[in-house]
Amino acid sequence: MDLRDFYLLAALIACLRLDSAVAQELIYTIREELPENVPIGNIPKDLNISHINAATGTSASLVYRLVSKAGDAPLVKVSSNTGEIFTTSNRIDREKLCAGASYAEENECFFELEVVILPNDFFRLIKIKIIVKDTNDNAPMFPSPVINISIPENTLINSRFPIPSATDPDTGFNGVQHYELLNGQSVFGLDIVETPEGEKWPQLIVQQNLDREQKDTYVMKIKVEDGGTPQKSSTAILQVTVSDVNDNRPVFKESQVEVHIPENAPVGTSVIQLHATDADIGSNAEIRYIFGAQVAPATKRFFALNNTTGLITVQRSLDREETAIHKVTVLASDGSSTPARATVTINVTDVNDNPPNIDLRYIISPINGTVYLSEKDPVNTKIALITVSDKDTDVNGKVICFIEREVPFHLKAVYDNQYLLETSSLLDYEGTKEFSFKIVASDSGKPSLNQTALVRVKLEDENDNPPIFSQPVIELSVSENNRRGLYLTTISATDEDSGKNADIVYQLGPNASFFDLDRKTGVLTASRVFDREEQERFIFTVTARDNGTPPLQSQAAVIVTVLDENDNSPKFTHNHFQFFVSENLPKYSTVGVITVTDADAGENKAVTLSILNDNENFVLDPYSGVIKSNVSFDREQQSSYTFDVKAVDGGQPPRSSTAKVTINVMDVNDNSPVVIYPPSNTSFKLVPLSAIPGSVVAEVFAVDIDTGMNAELKYTIVSGNNKGLFRIDPVTGNITLEEKPTPNDVGLHRLVVNISDLGYPKSLHTLVLVFLYVNDTAGNASYIYDLIRRTMETPLDRNIGDSSQPYQNEDYLTIMIAIVAGAMVVIVVIFVTVLVRCRHASRFKAAQRSKQGAEWMSPNQENKQNKKKKRKKR
Repeated sequence: MDLRDFYLLAALIACLRLDSAVAQELIYTIREELPENVPIGNIPKDLNISHINAATGTSASLVYRLVSKAGDAPLVKVSSNTGEIFTTSNRIDREKLCAGASYAEENECFFELEVVILPNDFFRLIKIKIIVKDTNDNAPMFPSPVINISIPENTLINSRFPIPSATDPDTGFNGVQHYELLNGQSVFGLDIVETPEGEKWPQLIVQQNLDREQKDTYVMKIKVEDGGTPQKSSTAILQVTVSDVNDNRPVFKESQVEVHIPENAPVGTSVIQLHATDADIGSNAEIRYIFGAQVAPATKRFFALNNTTGLITVQRSLDREETAIHKVTVLASDGSSTPARATVTINVTDVNDNPPNIDLRYIISPINGTVYLSEKDPVNTKIALITVSDKDTDVNGKVICFIEREVPFHLKAVYDNQYLLETSSLLDYEGTKEFSFKIVASDSGKPSLNQTALVRVKLEDENDNPPIFSQPVIELSVSENNRRGLYLTTISATDEDSGKNADIVYQLGPNASFFDLDRKTGVLTASRVFDREEQERFIFTVTARDNGTPPLQSQAAVIVTVLDENDNSPKFTHNHFQFFVSENLPKYSTVGVITVTDADAGENKAVTLSILNDNENFVLDPYSGVIKSNVSFDREQQSSYTFDVKAVDGGQPPRSSTAKVTINVMDVNDNSPVVIYPPSNTSFKLVPLSAIPGSVVAEVFAVDIDTGMNAELKYTIVSGNNKGLFRIDPVTGNITLEEKPTPNDVGLHRLVVNISDLGYPKSLHTLVLVFLYVNDTAGNASYIYDLIRRTMETPLDRNIGDSSQPYQNEDYLTIMIAIVAGAMVVIVVIFVTVLVRCRHASRFKAAQRSKQGAEWMSPNQENKQNKKKKRKKR
């Protein structure tokens, strides 16, 4: 039919539609998805159309023609001769035919077509409506095979969360009828809400408290079923995620990854799938993978990184000869400021004509391709398992494996084509520190192809060698008066080990406070200024210790000798030497010795003495310091001589010092001691019975107008102390109570005290009587004086009697007059004695001051006397 015929036919149809008698309608009902050539209806039969021409009575040849648009694929076909309607190869899919429409009844989906009957004499327009009935040919489906629902972990029990509804293109009872939750784990339940329109909405019910820290994901299945026959169903994974905050950063499963890829790998080949995890969930756990800033632009040109999956793929042809190893840093970020970092080492492997393959799997994990062994590892230590293979077959695939050169390793066959790489002898780091050898796999082809695997073995040093000093004893010298920090020497020790086992630190031992030692370099310096006069030699130890485990150490002795400098002047033992000589000393006699020292050593301490300002009265030995008189002494003409002495050492430049020398001419012992106290031989002291031992009960004090040793006095009790009741101090003359007096001791005691000087060659002495009256009181003094008078008749070498003699009563007035007269006499004697003492006081004081600090000096008697006077005042 050409276009003109089509338009003509359409015009006729339009006209005939106006004639209800001409247009007729047929309705058929079929099921969807019928195969081809299934009869639907018979137009002449169903419309009772006769093929007999009523006018002529002859049989008419009618033609049935389906009206369709150009290019349409008809769902049915009409037999042009018989008017029968059949299905075509075009499948009638009700869901597709009525897509988007909503039908309450199953017969609401239909399609219409027109059929004309020709020729024109029998022309009719037949309108056919074909109702397509639904079959259960579609299972209900969820929008997604995996349904994700995020529920906060603080959700209350019985809270409801909608689940996306399933859809079924079928209608009616063939549509969605039932939902079921599988493996709800008692935590979740399912409820179905039906809308007024008949739709069924599933809802997830929270039945228990959620705790993301205990469990953050629940995986269940939800099943949906329709009501058709046979019944169809489908399931979806229902994944409930308990949401949390973003408090965890991504973590790579492996932060250091090494991969291999052949150089002929096509574009798009997966290199490695990096996987980072984040303990958070939801958007907080969405990880984005990016290349690190350190990745070279050339590497980025060869490889692509999927930002979502972390898959690294080849995006450009590789060339192992151009770049064999690519270092790729990948960052995994969840949006926080601290992304995770992983380093991928991509090794591009070579492609060859099927040489043998060596699979080297290390038993001792290598570090950067190098196996580290300890030198103490035993023989037969397993290093790696080696598997060799060849893609070829037969003789070309038969592989032998061996080590290329002589090394302390061997291959031990364990299975077919499998070998163990072992040590064959003991290893010595000090002998060989590193081994690099090839394992060769060679096939038996002609020509033979081989493959090699390089094995690098480095020995780890064991700390089996202690540090050794180059010298066990280190001797050095340094001048005194050095500067602080002065370099002395460098102490050195060596260690045959390596690494930290050969890292040596130095440490000073005890007695080395004057020194500093650099722990690393061994530089020894002076921390203080040396003074040879304080210490001439330092002996201490230095320890060299390595950093091995356990550390080993050794020691060396250091001897530092301090050299002398002339930094000390000669030093006299006294700034002022005073010597005392007798006025009758003969000429050329030794009068004293000058002692001088010099703290320096050697020539610096060789001292020479000389007299500076003497008129040849004395001679001084320049080396021994002995002073001899060159004159005869006459104390009455000159009582002392004074001059200066100079000492000079032998240093360069020399140092010197001076001292003053005084020669005192001593008098001979020609004066006896004079008693000052007690004032008379008839006075007494009361000693109460309550007196305690050690208390002073009386005092004896005398002076000697001589000087020096001639004026030194000694006090002793020579008689009258037969009971040992009293004791006299030989220096001060104080008489103390030795024992506590008893009633038997009551009475008068006469002590004969001898006062002698220490003069030379003959000692002079004086006797004095000391009367002590032992009683509680001395109420009748006249009686006591009477007793004293009577004792005068008793010889001094005999003891007087006690107080048992009868008391003689005398006139009281006479006694008092006698007492007053005796007191006056005593006062006169004391006055005369004081005048005599004052007359010689100045001479005694000068002599005593000149004797302080000198050799051959006498004690200062004047000081003793002053002390005694102070005691008396107290």
